[in-house]
Amino acid sequence: FDAADAMFSAALTGQEAIEIRRWVTGPESGARGRRRGLAARLSDVASYDEEGGRAIGEAVEAAHALPSDGWLQRLNEGDPFGPVERLLAAVRGLVYARDTNGSSDAGYGLETELAEPDPALVEAAGPAAVALDALMRPLVTLGRRLEAVLAEAPDWMDGPARARIEGAIASLGWRTDTVGAWLALIARIGGPADTEYVDWLAVDRVEGREYDVGLHRHWLDPSKPFAKTVLEPAHGALVTSATLRAGGDWDVAEARTGASHLQRAAQRFEAVSPFDYAGQAEVLIVTDVKRGDLPALANAYARLIVAAEGGTLGLFTAIRRLRAVHARIADRLAREGLPLLAQHVDPIDTGTLVDIFRDDPRTSLIGTDALRDGVDVPGDSLRLVVMEGVPWPKPTVLHSARRLAGGGTAFDDRIVRARLAQAFGRLIRRADDRGTFVLLSAASPSRLLDAFPPGTPVSRVTLDEAVERVRLSLNARMRHEAPANAELGRP
Repeated sequence: FDAADAMFSAALTGQEAIEIRRWVTGPESGARGRRRGLAARLSDVASYDEEGGRAIGEAVEAAHALPSDGWLQRLNEGDPFGPVERLLAAVRGLVYARDTNGSSDAGYGLETELAEPDPALVEAAGPAAVALDALMRPLVTLGRRLEAVLAEAPDWMDGPARARIEGAIASLGWRTDTVGAWLALIARIGGPADTEYVDWLAVDRVEGREYDVGLHRHWLDPSKPFAKTVLEPAHGALVTSATLRAGGDWDVAEARTGASHLQRAAQRFEAVSPFDYAGQAEVLIVTDVKRGDLPALANAYARLIVAAEGGTLGLFTAIRRLRAVHARIADRLAREGLPLLAQHVDPIDTGTLVDIFRDDPRTSLIGTDALRDGVDVPGDSLRLVVMEGVPWPKPTVLHSARRLAGGGTAFDDRIVRARLAQAFGRLIRRADDRGTFVLLSAASPSRLLDAFPPGTPVSRVTLDEAVERVRLSLNARMRHEAPANAELGRP
């Protein structure tokens, strides 16, 4: 669902627009870089095919209407250049004008629905659409001419040249689809809403600093285009996941995968887990760490990591809290001889962080969604997973629309179950793994606990009890005995 959501979405933002400008024109005047524009990459085609060469020139000229270097500073100064920058300036102005919470100085991004746009946005939409249409037309023409050149197969076209032109055709197709989606999004400004889509305006920020501005469009149900584009043309498709149902029923699984949009009913198969979760793992819900108490949260993480002697994966729902906790506990853990790695803090890519974590059983790693969904660390290096709280979805414009269409609270519950199941799934990766999953949230609804595998012991405990259980689980692991709940008994 999430992959389809990203694949079939559209974003007319400054960052996306300047990327296409650079792809068409190459480096800005005086700038250095290995990246070349269309004219340099396809110079042989331009000299061979007059119409193709003319299309390249027209595309390069039209691309200069897109944002260029320094666009964000010009928006902040109220001096946008060109029709697309003026559109983005109008977007930015409307987003801040509707910010009723007074969060202009906060570190989080801002967004608002693309409903009832103000006159400035409507006025800026027309020239921006004209500029984008002027770019799309020569790109489409160039794609047709490249296909014709391939069919003609001139003498100068050797293997590398053919591969380069085929690659250019594929890249052109992706860019023309993108610009076409932008035009459809601009047409929505001041026009009727399409119930198939969710449209909104956003100013993206991190730590109070703006880094992008633009218009966004997502499918209300991205499984529809996924089913039409991927599943329907296929002779067959296999969709597998240990968390496909995540406490729900098969109807939920089929809705998320797009199978419910197919004419033929999907065949269902469920394999029994090979793991003994009752004997290999337990879930502890800590009830005395107050929400919003950052010192208490940091203390809980530190005590649990020390009790486990490292080997901990810490999961956060907000980067700011992750960084704040890291700042409070890194030195404390270092004095215990327990290294701490942190996504969004250490200047290392996520894959390398996971590799380092995997190689040292005393190292711990904290991070956000990417670690919850994609970490595979079997063995002694991962014996404790700690989540800062119930991973409720953020109340964005997109989420609010899907929640309304998907059943309200039940929709939120499905998301949380899937996230809990994914996070718990990091813990037991093979038959001899043992470990503890700790959820630092007193307000954990019992209805969500079916996200964990059947038979998994679940207990509500204080932080002191959780620390002791983690310590006993570590000792049991070292002795290859049952986890701590077998020694203490379930409360």
